[in-house]
Amino acid sequence: MSSRAPANPPAQEHAAPLARVSGLSTMDAARGNASPAPPTKVDKLRNTVSQPVFASFLAGGVAGAVSRTVVSPLERLKILFQVQSVGRDAYKMSVGKALAKMWREEGWRGFLAGNGTNCIRIVPYSAVQFGAYNFYKRFFEETPGAPLGAYQRLVCGGCAGITSVTFTYPLDIVRTRLSIQSASFKELGEHARKQLPGMWGLMFSMYKNEGGFFALYRGILPTVAGVAPYVGLNFMVYETMRRIVTPEGQQNPGTLGKLGAGAVSGAVAQTFTYPFDVLRRRFQINTMSGMGYKYTSISGAIAQIWTQEGVKGFYKGIAPNLLKVAPSMAASWASFELTRDLLTGLARPEV
Repeated sequence: MSSRAPANPPAQEHAAPLARVSGLSTMDAARGNASPAPPTKVDKLRNTVSQPVFASFLAGGVAGAVSRTVVSPLERLKILFQVQSVGRDAYKMSVGKALAKMWREEGWRGFLAGNGTNCIRIVPYSAVQFGAYNFYKRFFEETPGAPLGAYQRLVCGGCAGITSVTFTYPLDIVRTRLSIQSASFKELGEHARKQLPGMWGLMFSMYKNEGGFFALYRGILPTVAGVAPYVGLNFMVYETMRRIVTPEGQQNPGTLGKLGAGAVSGAVAQTFTYPFDVLRRRFQINTMSGMGYKYTSISGAIAQIWTQEGVKGFYKGIAPNLLKVAPSMAASWASFELTRDLLTGLARPEV
């Protein structure tokens, strides 16, 4: 007696639909030899933005914009305090009264004066800083992703700070000018405050009237001298605090832990390097009509501030700065890590 083969062999029955969808032969599909589809353009883009350096670059830009906008009123007030010296006391008052004065005279726009330029500056600045840090630390890692020591984090952060400030310094000096030119300093005069140029107009005016290309980099030396230890300390303290607040048995701290670590790192870094920030602001307005200090050198500026204003002169504006640094750095680190984790999670899994 002859036996009949099954009418619908199971392997071929299931292989045929798979073959129609994937383009594989029926025999290959039946044998389970399906090869992964080639990556699409979307897959390639996802893999690109998920690379550590690129993801840190993009996340850093987001972090910079978020953090600076959150504390814009205090950031501007810090600058107004910094540029005051003997005989210039339009904002010689408490932080609360100064904020009220700013609101009374300029409204909500006063709180955000210079913030547009600041965000245009801080997005590439922060992006380059975080991206450069992840680039430089590769030279110190024993194996990819291995933790760095405190000294190594300090060096990588310092190099990242120098890199970022060099690329974006012209926007920083313009932001400083925009932050003070609408304030009620009598030296500026009412006419000067009514004729306020925009960001590009001011940049062109400085280039044309104050010394060309070098006018846009006035104050770069004290800036670099301050930003290298500031960024280095910021990264070093943050990653150290991050490990301390991470619960045992977990790889990452919670949101509150990240916020706390960011606040501590910012406060420590700012306190140690603040005098350089004051010098930077003074040099940035050194040739500004009505507000210029006419410093001829960094050493001369230090001697003049010490003689005329004492040690307090190097810490003018420290109060609003410390008030802003905790929410600013907390928002910066939290938004950075959130954005970076989202981007690194976009990588197309290998099949």
